Amino acid sequence: MEKVALLKCTGYEVDQIERKLREGFELLGGQAFLRELIPADSKVLLKPNFLSVVEKGSPIITHYAVFEAVVRIVKEYSDNISFGDSPGQEDTRKAAEKSGFMEIADKYGVKFADFNQAVHCELDKPLMYKYWDIAKAPHEADVVITLPKLKTHAMMYYTGAVKNQFGCIPGGQKAGWHTKLPDSASFAKMLLDLNSLVKTSFAILDGIVAMEGNGPRNGTPRQMDTLIMGKSVTAVDSTAVRLIGYENVLSIPVLKAAQDSKWGTVLPEEIEVLGESIENMKSRDFKLSRNAKVVNFLTPGLTSLVSSLTAPDPVLVEEKCIGCKKCDEACPEKSKVISFIKHDGKIIPKWNYSKCIRCFCCQELCPKGAIVTRDKALARVLGLNRR
Repeated sequence: MEKVALLKCTGYEVDQIERKLREGFELLGGQAFLRELIPADSKVLLKPNFLSVVEKGSPIITHYAVFEAVVRIVKEYSDNISFGDSPGQEDTRKAAEKSGFMEIADKYGVKFADFNQAVHCELDKPLMYKYWDIAKAPHEADVVITLPKLKTHAMMYYTGAVKNQFGCIPGGQKAGWHTKLPDSASFAKMLLDLNSLVKTSFAILDGIVAMEGNGPRNGTPRQMDTLIMGKSVTAVDSTAVRLIGYENVLSIPVLKAAQDSKWGTVLPEEIEVLGESIENMKSRDFKLSRNAKVVNFLTPGLTSLVSSLTAPDPVLVEEKCIGCKKCDEACPEKSKVISFIKHDGKIIPKWNYSKCIRCFCCQELCPKGAIVTRDKALARVLGLNRR
């Protein structure tokens, strides 16, 4: 039985978060658990979610107060702590500085890790890929603690502990993975391989303020008062998706991939939730990015085909568009998918949906929230439209 600590934390006051995290560690085994997690003199890497360069306290990224509370606890077990991430298009150091992380790191003697330096490595018994180029810092760390943000995600339905490790791939290489793996099922297996390669040790999910709707960048902040922590990244994610309304956890691509491959603990009956109860903490009206309904046909191939035919489309909210062309920069398929036309006196993007791979990088990285997802008619007929 995998154990996960579910904690109620009502705000981003660092002392309160620290108290709650210490409560969580006590529930999981206290000092003995922490000493096993962080052996003496371990090289510890903290991996927050830096999706973009944003202001301090933005709901787009892991909150700086969660980072500080974690640093305070980890410093009792190791003085060799670093942190880092690799956003898809923007500079990690600028993201760390603007969001307040660098100030905290300097205060506690935590080193900044540059994720742009990659190493070539090999994974035994992969689900998808044996050979990789990943950031050197997480590859060389003894202990990797991921600090994700609870958010919706157009491609993967939800982003949390497993998906956060995609930041361990240097920014410029991320688009290539979307091109190679345009469907969510294959992408999910890749994420599991990546977590195996990085050897993610522990997850602390920041859901104090989550993001619903048009996530992971342009959704709506949603107060959830939640911290979730555990050694199993899939168990943490399974607990999180139940809180936001996914009763069938296998409707989440990465959790289905983990269950099918026996990669990690996923099913609710195999997870002991300590602390608060899911029933008391769950939201009844969280705005999801994709519906929880799973449709299985006679063959995996037919199921995959129907899934591709019912995946939503990225569409433009024209009044919000500023013509910055960030969508084209983010698109792994570049000009094959997005072209620009003049309409009502401004330049706006136009999609070639026959070439679009539905990775939603354009929607994810649009700085103005001008791109949303729209369900296809077939999805509505099959009852797969969003909630």
